Amino acid sequence: MTETARGAAASSARSWDPVVLWSKPESERAGTPLLVLFHGYMANEEDLMGLTDHLPADFTVAAVRAPRPVGPGFSWFPLAREPDYSMQHVVDSVSDVVAWLDSVKDQHTGVSILGFSQGMAVATTLLRHRPTDFTCVVGLSGFAVPAEDHAFFRDDEAARNPTPFFWGRDQEDQVITPEMIEFSHAWLTTHTTLTKILYSNMFHSINLQELTHVREYLTMTVLGRR
Repeated sequence: MTETARGAAASSARSWDPVVLWSKPESERAGTPLLVLFHGYMANEEDLMGLTDHLPADFTVAAVRAPRPVGPGFSWFPLAREPDYSMQHVVDSVSDVVAWLDSVKDQHTGVSILGFSQGMAVATTLLRHRPTDFTCVVGLSGFAVPAEDHAFFRDDEAARNPTPFFWGRDQEDQVITPEMIEFSHAWLTTHTTLTKILYSNMFHSINLQELTHVREYLTMTVLGRR
């Protein structure tokens, strides 16, 4: 079921109407924990919805489409190697996600977020801007962005209030650069309660073993069950 949700705050000069794919109809969402999925570069909101069958049924899952058309899909912001990359593009994109989340979160018992590849950069940036808002964060084959001293990133507060974070990746992933992995690892180990698992022969993707671990992690961390 696809719905369009109003994203940007009324005071914002930008306008973003995200396409959101929901796992449950609106009548069944109240009182459930929310898990928001952020897809990778040149993908769309349908890319991660196949994960839903491998996640705890207790969750309402919402997959959000990124705002920028690129290739066959969409991106959250330009890649660092692209000439139009800027920290302001990152901040603008994530600010719009924050406004949309604020419009839907109150009917849920809590909010957790999951990002794949560039979507992990969105998830970590959300956490760094709102360090106490999320029950847990899951990052798959992705990275965190350097803050460049931008005031949007409240890293000191994140370090004081470490959020449970699951990070899964393959050391043979050739898409995420070693420099980004090094930065991400340093940030996650000092600002979150980190569970890191490495997978073999997965490369830049998600495999069934990792999905099993994600399901177990969400079940224990959010639902309090084993």
